[in-house]
Amino acid sequence: MRSRSQLQRRKRIVQAAAALASRGGIEAMQMRTVSERAGVALGTLYRYFPSKMDLVVAVVSEELDLLEASIERRPPRAGDPPQRAVEVLMRATRGLMREPELAEALIRSLLLSDVKTDFGDRMTGMLLLAASGRPESVSADDPRRLVARALSGIWTMEMIEMLRGNATAEEIQARLEISAARLLIDP
Repeated sequence: MRSRSQLQRRKRIVQAAAALASRGGIEAMQMRTVSERAGVALGTLYRYFPSKMDLVVAVVSEELDLLEASIERRPPRAGDPPQRAVEVLMRATRGLMREPELAEALIRSLLLSDVKTDFGDRMTGMLLLAASGRPESVSADDPRRLVARALSGIWTMEMIEMLRGNATAEEIQARLEISAARLLIDP
């Protein structure tokens, strides 16, 4: 259990890293620069985050926290489960694309990191919540959980295409709508 000051210090570190990544991508997230910007000693930074990838994963987690909070405040209102799932994914897309260098850093970290992350599980949970309203009632081997995970993977690949300049938000949304309609079918 961490004290309040430790949690605040950790939050400052993650915010400093996200700010640096949003301006210069993952390359700008130099550990020394993060520690200086967060106002902590370099050794302290390494106690919280043993590697740069651990720090990037923490930034990803923070972004997911923001998305989850947004979904709690304003649940998807679209008509059917596939449309609600796409609404969640497009909110995530718009949120990430407000800061494309941060988005690129986050996607790259998912692809390149050896650090375990719960990104897939959390995205799957958000999609299940949007589609069914109760992700906890969907067992691990339920096909709906598996296809929600697949839809999350499709979205990740679509984000890569967008970051490369090969797709627009409208094109991504159209492909996600088709994918979700085919995948998220009631059992």
